[in-house]
Amino acid sequence: MSDVVFLDTNVLLDVLLARKPFLNDAQRLWTMAERGQIQAAVSGISFLNVYYVVRRLASGREADLAVRGMRAVFQIVPLDREIIDEAIQSPVADFEDAVQHASAIRAAANCIVTRNERHFRGATIPIMGPDVFLAKLAGQ
Repeated sequence: MSDVVFLDTNVLLDVLLARKPFLNDAQRLWTMAERGQIQAAVSGISFLNVYYVVRRLASGREADLAVRGMRAVFQIVPLDREIIDEAIQSPVADFEDAVQHASAIRAAANCIVTRNERHFRGATIPIMGPDVFLAKLAGQ
């Protein structure tokens, strides 16, 4: 599959922290990326966010394993001046979400998969929940 899907940090954390009821869909996406069934990209900022949250809620060892696992599976969109500039100019109100949006555009993603769809109002690419994305894939 040549299309790129961009995963928001909350989807990654659903897997890494086994957050129910969101785990199953998020795990399916992660597994599909591991198997090469989808091309999945994440922002460099997701590594910072994941490390911080996993260390706080689990442990430093778990946080280390989390970022190593992410690095092995996902295409990483570097966080640079252009991404920051695009986020500052973005119609997406929340700055962190604007960084995610700019990163998804840089990755040439067809969509952003997130559980916080309303945070991406003003986005210029489709935004959908993991369940909707998986249903769309199944329908192809």
